[in-house]
Amino acid sequence: MPQTANADPAEFIRANTDLIMPPLVCEINLLLANEAQPIWLATEADLDEYGLPPPYWAFAWAGGQALARYILDHPHEVQGKRVFDFASGSGLVAIAAAMAGAIAVTANDIDPFAITAIALNANSNGVNVTTEIRDMIGQPLDEYDVLLAGDVCYEQSMADRTIAWLRDRAAANKSVLLGDPGRSYLPKTGMDWVIRYGILESGPLEDTDARNAIVWRV
Repeated sequence: MPQTANADPAEFIRANTDLIMPPLVCEINLLLANEAQPIWLATEADLDEYGLPPPYWAFAWAGGQALARYILDHPHEVQGKRVFDFASGSGLVAIAAAMAGAIAVTANDIDPFAITAIALNANSNGVNVTTEIRDMIGQPLDEYDVLLAGDVCYEQSMADRTIAWLRDRAAANKSVLLGDPGRSYLPKTGMDWVIRYGILESGPLEDTDARNAIVWRV
């Protein structure tokens, strides 16, 4: 089992992860869970016992990998711009944006462990990323030019709220990019296909060993 979540978050993260390069984004190192770490196979009941929400920050999700890859290969999307990364998790997409030349990057999540992981991962990759720990859905984000979201359509309620908000922000002339590996709750209309990537998956939170992840423009 993982160490108690009452420990210092940074200490907890370091004790339950290893520094790993995501398969599609080898330029970036992240503190991620692997098969040798107890947190890899911990059940929801196990996590509740230790006061830990699902550790989404401990995995490099396929949609996030695709979006990070696209940004690194197409830096013009963020270069010289102010970027907001929603539901950032490990901070992978935010870090990619900073590496690609964004002048300011904010990574947002509601999990305090994710916020700590983002800071640790940004430091490991030598980039500056500001963090924001609150539910930002519905906020105008007037100070940002680009909104990024990797793999946010894993639940119906989450997808409905997030996509409606992102569409509203796109209508307000924000550039909005979404990475998704074909989740059931991804809307079928209202988005433009940008690029597809094939990603090998081996995480316990996925139901397949391969994902075709697509970057969409909202």
